[in-house]
Amino acid sequence: MLAKSKAKMTVDEFLAWAERQPGRYELVDGEVFTMAPERARHAEAKFAMQTALSAAIRCAGVPCRMLPDGMTVRISPRVAYEPDALVYCGERLPGDAVEVPNPIIVVEVLSPGTLDHDTSGKLAGYFQVSSVQHYLIVDPAQRLVIHHRRTDDAIETRIAGGGTLRLEPPGIELALGDLFAEV
Repeated sequence: MLAKSKAKMTVDEFLAWAERQPGRYELVDGEVFTMAPERARHAEAKFAMQTALSAAIRCAGVPCRMLPDGMTVRISPRVAYEPDALVYCGERLPGDAVEVPNPIIVVEVLSPGTLDHDTSGKLAGYFQVSSVQHYLIVDPAQRLVIHHRRTDDAIETRIAGGGTLRLEPPGIELALGDLFAEV
């Protein structure tokens, strides 16, 4: 990510500003960062995860929805991220919403430029959002998923390259082998 401007913004100011800009951005400590172009492997892994989440929601029949990248998750008054995919449950968001207030699952796909931030700053940030139960980091190069899960008193981590990943709540299962079939 590259800094777009030095002006400190709140998330509300950022969302109003970003709506009038071409491209994609995130807000970190009040500073706007441009999101770099994606590589094919990243895009394929992201699409595979989005498809798998949508299918798992349908299969489980839970009242949840997957949204692809482009939606904002507010972390704090001066931090907002745009995950590669997310799941929220409950009422459908208004059609003009740009922010998801209560995501339960957030997903980031690693790329060379985001590895450090996705595994440190975003890990801590996403779990500041009380609704987040699962943070999935997809590593397409190593063909694995790092699953961070909220428990009563800690964040547990599992690294998986195969098998089934059970995400409770909301009660869905992901077949990890399917995620990397095309990547």
